Amino acid sequence: MVELNTKYKIGKRRFGLVNWVGFISLYKKETLRFLIVSGQTILGPVLTGILFLIVLSIAWGDERGEVLGLPFIEFLAPGLISMQVIQQSFSHSSSSLLGGKMMGNIIDLIGSPLSAGEVTFAIILASVTRAFIISVTSIFCFNFFVEINILNYYYFLVYLIFSSFLMGALGFIAGIWADRYDNMATITNFIIIPLSFLSGTFYSIDRLPNILKEMSFYNPFFHMIDGLRFSMIGISDGSTIFGLIYLLSFNLVLCWFAYYLYKIGYKIKT
Repeated sequence: MVELNTKYKIGKRRFGLVNWVGFISLYKKETLRFLIVSGQTILGPVLTGILFLIVLSIAWGDERGEVLGLPFIEFLAPGLISMQVIQQSFSHSSSSLLGGKMMGNIIDLIGSPLSAGEVTFAIILASVTRAFIISVTSIFCFNFFVEINILNYYYFLVYLIFSSFLMGALGFIAGIWADRYDNMATITNFIIIPLSFLSGTFYSIDRLPNILKEMSFYNPFFHMIDGLRFSMIGISDGSTIFGLIYLLSFNLVLCWFAYYLYKIGYKIKT
């Protein structure tokens, strides 16, 4: 008994610096959570993007001139894929935290031998995984309607990771803050969707008045969509290097804040 008490002290971690077994288990659980209902979490967003593509092409395709030197449909398709990546990576992490709070099983996560950093990173990484699967599936399906190729795999992967990581962290924060589904709907309807639509998804920001154009450069959603579009068509509205630095800065701030809120138990521990 003396030997056990000496070896295992209360409150002392016995997993080393990182509890890899617990971290991987949580990541797998979060990944399976959306894969089990892939019809809703994967195919649903892909079909939504395709419907947008078809409807807008029919409505504007013949009358709309070229955008950035490309036919409108070729300009539009990468933006729609990017928009789904943004919205679904936010949706995954936010639903994970809020769902756990609403159903009461968040206590299982709190009581697990996982640090705040391990929980935060595992859930956000699952959001990145979901975004990656949606983007690849979307590109494959969109090619039945318009030719899409990844011209720069480096920019595609980096912008995809930065964008989905940022939105995963934002969703994590929103999931902790929200007390019920109405709160989450408010964030989605008044922040996520408007910023997605005002970020150059359906148009080039060159068409905007100067003041709105300048404001767009400070919208992180614009840099997410612009960078992913650049990786597919080779043309961008803004500076892709500045976009990477800007998104990296946002990632560092939001990831730290998500970690901090979970660590102090904000709206989780009572």
